Amino acid sequence: MKKKLVALTGAGVSAESGIKTFRDSGGLWEEYDVMDVASIEGWRRNPQLVQQFYNVRRRELATVQPNKAHEILASLEKFFDVEIITQNVDNLHERAGSTNIVHLHGELTKARSSVNPNIVGEIGYRAIEHGEKAADGSILRPHIVWFGEAVPMIETAAKKMQQSDIVVIIGTSLNVYPAAGLVDYAPPGVPVYLIDPNEVNYHGRKINFIRKKASEGMEILFQTLVEQKK
Repeated sequence: MKKKLVALTGAGVSAESGIKTFRDSGGLWEEYDVMDVASIEGWRRNPQLVQQFYNVRRRELATVQPNKAHEILASLEKFFDVEIITQNVDNLHERAGSTNIVHLHGELTKARSSVNPNIVGEIGYRAIEHGEKAADGSILRPHIVWFGEAVPMIETAAKKMQQSDIVVIIGTSLNVYPAAGLVDYAPPGVPVYLIDPNEVNYHGRKINFIRKKASEGMEILFQTLVEQKK
């Protein structure tokens, strides 16, 4: 029986594909006030601006490809029962071949009713037009979990983390809650690996730090984990 490897991924895993992060230098926070484009208040205040922002993100997503980190994570399914919990709204894990993915913060290639969160549909990379309606007649909005909204998949993610035999954290600062608290659900003694080029301040359980960018760090981790299986 394969061991369960649970990976928690953040913006750093997609940055090497050319997707801008909010936090990094030159990132989206320097272009936009995050509360204008990534909060429920921002949506209520100016839905047209928010639609435009995500239409651009969707168009950009269509032009990029999964990178080595995504591909290595997908290849680990040969050796482990891999579950991915991602804070990212892109579909690069899917496109790299990963098959078990929980999107904590929604998905860019989907849209939903602005009244009923259960009415969700695929839209691919196309723009949502101004005033476009969902099936229930409400305004169609991006299928994104914004600041000020509940994170519906957090309990599912916590249960997956509770079942983990190995935890891998890639490209996330562990500063954004509730996602950052998921590590605490891993059983005691489960090895935790964190791949990030930046220093991550985490004062909890023991963590094996790999201070590299996502692709290089995943190459190192792949060798480590596969060697342990021999």
